[in-house]
Amino acid sequence: MGTATDFVLAEVRLFRASVDLSQDEFGRQIGYSGSHVSSVETGSRPPTREYMRAIDGHFPTGGRFERMLSELAPLDVDPTWLREWIEFEREASTLRWFEISYVPGLLQTERYARATLAGGRFTADEADRIVTSRLERQTILTRDTPPQLIAVLDEAILRRPVLDEPGLMLQQCEHLADLATQEHVQVHVVPLDAGMYLGLAGQFIIAELPDGTRIAHADNQLTAQIVDAPAGIARLAKTWEIVRNEALPRRQSIKLIKEVAKSWT
Repeated sequence: MGTATDFVLAEVRLFRASVDLSQDEFGRQIGYSGSHVSSVETGSRPPTREYMRAIDGHFPTGGRFERMLSELAPLDVDPTWLREWIEFEREASTLRWFEISYVPGLLQTERYARATLAGGRFTADEADRIVTSRLERQTILTRDTPPQLIAVLDEAILRRPVLDEPGLMLQQCEHLADLATQEHVQVHVVPLDAGMYLGLAGQFIIAELPDGTRIAHADNQLTAQIVDAPAGIARLAKTWEIVRNEALPRRQSIKLIKEVAKSWT
């Protein structure tokens, strides 16, 4: 970790000492385990915005720690929560990813990734940087010890036209079907006839780290955040089980993806 992060962690440790609490006691008061507090303070896991917000919410800090994390974050086209998430994504041994709007970023083609940024939200240079970053993130799936990726996506994603670009969705569906045959990648599709189900409330990802701890990313139209508080993780894990049960088995999902691909020819 860099010197800015080291400074933040030192401040967190000094603050805990100033309120005369052990790591276990401090963790109980802000809703985290003592081992989580220890991991943050020793730098083995980065402090998240949610963790800092928990400290600020329980103690009269005036929002000091969340503000400190924001001010020391490097300037980037990506928002702070995404920079935080990428670090967890790289460390994860398992990723459980549910999507209702787009093909999961780790499984996108370059054309599809660029199409998701259309609409005037970004300049050409910003779009190039985001696409480059997204493609770089995908390299975790080709490294010697890749994470196990289990992706569940709504069928509507596969059938939604993107910018009316000829061949774009055909290429994306074929790419998705090809990746889904790899041993460390599972893709499951929630069919349209599933109707309304709990997952429609929003996209989320649960990352399981090598030590067994879990971190999540969740978003909707208004917010996107890193979730590492136990209560939040438990709720998302329950939702994951529900949406996973709504999805087709692996082989049926691949068959459906290939059938949809043919509809784009």
